[in-house]
Amino acid sequence: MGERDYMDLLELQQLIRESLTESFPGRYWVKAEIASWSPRANGHCYLSLSQSRSGKSIAEARAMIWNWRYPQLVRYFEDTTGQKLQAGITVLVRVQVNYSEVYGLTLYIDEIDAAFTLGEQALERQKAIEKLEKEGLMDLQKELALPDIPRKLAVVTSKTAAGYQDFRNHLLKNPQGYAFRLDLYEALMQGEQAPASITEALLQASEKEYDAILILRGGGSELDLQCFDDYELAVAIANCPVPVVTAIGHDKDVHIADMVAHESVKTPTALADLFLEAFEAQDAVLDALQDRIAAAIQHRVSALELLLQRSVGRISKGLLQKYADVARLKDAALHRLRFAAQARLGAAEQALALREARISATDPRNILSLGYVLVTGKDHQVLKTVKKVAVGDRIGVRFQDGAVTATVEEKYTE
Repeated sequence: MGERDYMDLLELQQLIRESLTESFPGRYWVKAEIASWSPRANGHCYLSLSQSRSGKSIAEARAMIWNWRYPQLVRYFEDTTGQKLQAGITVLVRVQVNYSEVYGLTLYIDEIDAAFTLGEQALERQKAIEKLEKEGLMDLQKELALPDIPRKLAVVTSKTAAGYQDFRNHLLKNPQGYAFRLDLYEALMQGEQAPASITEALLQASEKEYDAILILRGGGSELDLQCFDDYELAVAIANCPVPVVTAIGHDKDVHIADMVAHESVKTPTALADLFLEAFEAQDAVLDALQDRIAAAIQHRVSALELLLQRSVGRISKGLLQKYADVARLKDAALHRLRFAAQARLGAAEQALALREARISATDPRNILSLGYVLVTGKDHQVLKTVKKVAVGDRIGVRFQDGAVTATVEEKYTE
């Protein structure tokens, strides 16, 4: 067996390095996803870049940012985009190809295009909106209707979220004394885990009987609020069987979650006002009904008085003409006429008083002021018989000054 020509490993590596140096003499802009990110104590940052297709990695490369360049690049990127330079984001970086006989291929990064990353985020947001529109999910929540008096509310937020306490105080301490049931479903409101956390809280709340589910988050940076542009979260909101109202960020912020929700407002106070105004509108309806009843009663009273006056006038005139020459008969007739008129007027007044008393007695507010209560079933309809109530049902009990919700423990039919 003859001797073979060969070279040692170092020679091969040197040939590869020389070939790469000749083929890639300058610097090149490369689009890639940061697969891993590892800043070191010595100031250098080691990372790996990757490219995927159909969920599979089709290219990977080791990269590095020297300690003299790393702080400037990170500060520039975060100031421009409002988010951290970290694994999982797509970037456009300028690299220099380097090959080491010991470490192999490494891409040295010395520049990053922050505007490209912003453009990628905007593109992903637009793709999500177009997909939701194509699937018919953008207006699905709009088809739901809030009750006339939305009293049972679920709030998806964090206890420490900006504006949550403002919302609670403004809603629950309203000067009109309107009563609300407010349940908190805690969730992460920023970061990568926020969409899944909010979705889970939304699903839990939708399994119970609420008039509306509120997603509340105060203002923040673009990065803090980026989770509310998540496609999966938007799908969960759109498919929720309960009307969802959002209050996210400030006036300048419009997120996909706002677009698919039943309704969106911008501040905690505005969110509370939305439900307070619903109660005020119902109060106005009741006041208008009371005014109409009072006007109808007054109209009937006036008509009755006019009728009596005309009747008395006609009768008096006829009797005077017929018995003008008979004073005794005239006096007697006039006496009987006055007596009859007074009796008729008295009877009419009594009938009118009785009607007024009946109307007043049937006024719900007067009935409640006497110590009675108004009981509603789980369908929110007034209960008039115990036959429609079962043990374990939740019922509403309305007093003159507020309302409570109770659970039926025992039932009696006598």
